[in-house]
Amino acid sequence: MNRIARCCCGSLRVETTGEPAIVAACHCQECQRRTGAPFGVSVYFLKDQVRPEGASKEYVRDGQEGRKVRIYFCPTCGTSVYARTDARPDHIAVTLGTFADPSFPRPTYSVWEQTRHPWVAFEHEVDRFPQAFSPASG
Repeated sequence: MNRIARCCCGSLRVETTGEPAIVAACHCQECQRRTGAPFGVSVYFLKDQVRPEGASKEYVRDGQEGRKVRIYFCPTCGTSVYARTDARPDHIAVTLGTFADPSFPRPTYSVWEQTRHPWVAFEHEVDRFPQAFSPASG
């Protein structure tokens, strides 16, 4: 299956093929700040399943255990569209909302539960982690 994710203005796009390896809701404070929402949802695909198109700016931040997180966003509208993480070097994480597809597969992981807003709940079963899951666990 091919899917297209794009920023608000359409300048930065990502085409994905196949099914994602992981769909994870992240409640860490950095994702809360990045999205302006109580959590972010990232969809992890193997690198060869993802093709970015268009200009992007990179923001690099520290992740867990000294690893880096590289977030790519549109320089025109500011939408964060995808990321690369040292924790999962063989994957690219696309922000779920940029697909704008209500039928997209729902999260199967909920990470950084220790900073989850207590009123956030899922109607389905998810694997829950107090912090991030390790590269070997998912």
